[in-house]
Amino acid sequence: MTELVLIRHGETDMNRELRFQGHLDVSLNATGLEQARRLAGRMAGEKADAVYVSDLLRARQTARPIAGELALQAVPEKGLREQHFGKVEGMRADDIQRDLPDAWAGWLRFDENFAMPGGESTRQFHARVMEAVQRLVAAHPQQTVVVVTHGGVLDMIWRTARSLGLGGPRQSEIPNAGFNRIKMRDGAIDILAWADTRHLADMPPQPVYDQKKYVSGKPRAA
Repeated sequence: MTELVLIRHGETDMNRELRFQGHLDVSLNATGLEQARRLAGRMAGEKADAVYVSDLLRARQTARPIAGELALQAVPEKGLREQHFGKVEGMRADDIQRDLPDAWAGWLRFDENFAMPGGESTRQFHARVMEAVQRLVAAHPQQTVVVVTHGGVLDMIWRTARSLGLGGPRQSEIPNAGFNRIKMRDGAIDILAWADTRHLADMPPQPVYDQKKYVSGKPRAA
């Protein structure tokens, strides 16, 4: 059995603007840096054997104070990157609707084999994420591993744990700098804690992009 503490990176300006970030290497904003600092305080009572982090800057900046608190080195792992969105990276939903309507229509079909132009399909993304996670678990039997990564990566893990398909909109809360804990044994995933943000209780509310609010490219009530 391996226990994984899963952390989504702190807030970026692109999160605040509801832009598709994907593999763009953007930094945390001031709020994100404060979230990372608070995460490190939250981790003060944790015992961990290793820290792994997506190699993208926003994740590395989030991991830095956590690794320091745990007196561990954060090891970059490219397999923990966010989904690659290709041509639409840096764009907002309304930008894509206006400039790439066919891509937006494909996105709204929630087809696991669909990929944004030049990007990665959800099926490809899921396979990459779970291969990376299984590799970390195999390297750390009977240990606790901290993983600092991205919202899409956590969504793939959640879906796998709940035996959900890959074709629908996100069903779990995945806040920036949220604290999550799972246990993995023989390929099975047990969720012990999810979307815990008690360490962020008095901070401003986070921006939320909800795929379920869009039908035929138009917002609707949740």
